Amino acid sequence: MGRIIRVTGPLVVADGMKGSKMYEVVRVGELGLIGEIIRLEGDRAVIQVYEETTGIRPGEPVEGTGASLSVELGPGLLTAMYDGIQRPLEVLKELSGYFIARGLMAPPLPRDKKWHFTPTVKVGDRVTGGDVLGVVPETSIIEHKILVPPWVEGEIVEIAEEGDYTVEEVIAKVKKPDGTIEELKMYHKWPVRVKRPYKNKLPPELPLITGQRTIDTFFPIAKGGTAAIPGPFGSGKTVTQHQLAKWSDARVVVYIGCGERGNEMTEVLEEFPKLKDPKTGKPLMERTVLIANTSNMPVAAREASIYTGITIAEYFRDQGYDVALMADSTSRWAEALREISGRLEEMPGEEGYPAYLASKIAEFYERAGRVVTLGNEPRVGSVSVIGAVSPPGGDFSEPVVQNTLRVVKVFWALDADLARRRHFPAINWLRSYSLYVDAIQDWWHQNVDPEWRKMRDTAMALLQKEAELQEIVRIVGPDALPDKEKAILLVTRMLREDYLQQDAFDEVDTYCPPKKQVTMLRVILNFYEKTMEAVQKGIPVDEIAKLPVREKIGRMKFEPDVEKIRALIDETNAQFEELFKKYGA
Repeated sequence: MGRIIRVTGPLVVADGMKGSKMYEVVRVGELGLIGEIIRLEGDRAVIQVYEETTGIRPGEPVEGTGASLSVELGPGLLTAMYDGIQRPLEVLKELSGYFIARGLMAPPLPRDKKWHFTPTVKVGDRVTGGDVLGVVPETSIIEHKILVPPWVEGEIVEIAEEGDYTVEEVIAKVKKPDGTIEELKMYHKWPVRVKRPYKNKLPPELPLITGQRTIDTFFPIAKGGTAAIPGPFGSGKTVTQHQLAKWSDARVVVYIGCGERGNEMTEVLEEFPKLKDPKTGKPLMERTVLIANTSNMPVAAREASIYTGITIAEYFRDQGYDVALMADSTSRWAEALREISGRLEEMPGEEGYPAYLASKIAEFYERAGRVVTLGNEPRVGSVSVIGAVSPPGGDFSEPVVQNTLRVVKVFWALDADLARRRHFPAINWLRSYSLYVDAIQDWWHQNVDPEWRKMRDTAMALLQKEAELQEIVRIVGPDALPDKEKAILLVTRMLREDYLQQDAFDEVDTYCPPKKQVTMLRVILNFYEKTMEAVQKGIPVDEIAKLPVREKIGRMKFEPDVEKIRALIDETNAQFEELFKKYGA
């Protein structure tokens, strides 16, 4: 038991803490606020407190718990809404109303709820960390696999029969090699700052299909990959993340609202439970875990929320699921690091951020990956991490963006100009990039279309050519361009408006399957080839622009039938043939 000697905002210094460990969780003051030791100097401990410290005075007690900051992993995670240290917000609301009382704790997993457990092992079986003891239908979408904790190995001497149990009841007993008996429940705890172990990491060869054309075709992310969405205020970061959460082919979604504005997070919390999972028609919440830590909540808990989220994501990965983790936004997390660092009186780095900012960001994104899980029957699971970054004034040269770009493989640069022109998703195709294109092209070629890479590269080259031509147009005007260049501008406009632009609120266009994406691109590139042929034969670009098929191409994104879209190729060819006859070409 120690005593507080100093309080500076979320940082508390206590003495008499001999025997305490780094990152140990402590209860601070008479209210028992939750804190974590982040520095030890002799018997003096520096503690970051995860709750508001107003009113805490020197002389009040500090009590160690002997445990590091951990999360409970078991049935009941899905559909839950937690704060940054895994306190269930719904339960806290029932206990203290809309304003959460300080020092209030509630178990993260419901203790009274019974889950229907079906064992998959029997007495006498040898098990090791990561093996599945049994299954629980946690929601109608996700079957929760009850795992042997990574540190347990031995022989099953007792296993519960099929039936209903709470998470606190013992469902298995394992005799370890040293003869001791370990009792296993449906849940176990895991320290959030420690990576969960796995057998080996696999190369990122499978794309995470999102149904967003700009992302899937031009800047794809692989399962187990990392991506950053930096963009100024109002450019659509949160809507893009909502789209990815709703439509990506990940089985489980973990959404971390880290330091976002309260009203924005409220929208997420109100909207998510209403969203339908497009694949099953059930509520999307049935495969989602929400972690809310808004900008008016204690700063220190922001840092914890990131680790809480990634640990929960790793747990579902260990069950063999593909998990998408959305962190919105890592800039607010970095601001929390800066504030704590300042109060610790550490030497500031660039723009006041701590010197270890780069390693902290890298450490977080490093926990993504597609892996072979532990266990006698290895499964393959993945965690894909998509972090939004909110640089002040949209400045991409700022330290958080730059340090994030060093470690992520996909960069979706949101552009305020595109957003102002109502071009959504406002991903700038000239500034964005993906380093997964080579790795995943085989999947596209085998499963969708063998010409995918060639068409993608042609379209990208056209968009880059358009940017060069726009510079000339600004100086001399469009009329000074030769017909060939005018034709390129005509086709790239179609690429921008009819392909890259996507309506998140339209029933059909909100999700575009891979087959439809490739077919749409082929229709536009076929139009481009015919246009170039027509221009060489001396047909004016104005006449090409008047072709009726152009309007149909503009509306194809709202057409669910891929065959009808494919028919536009024949229609295009027929109309160009008529044009050639008309001009005697």
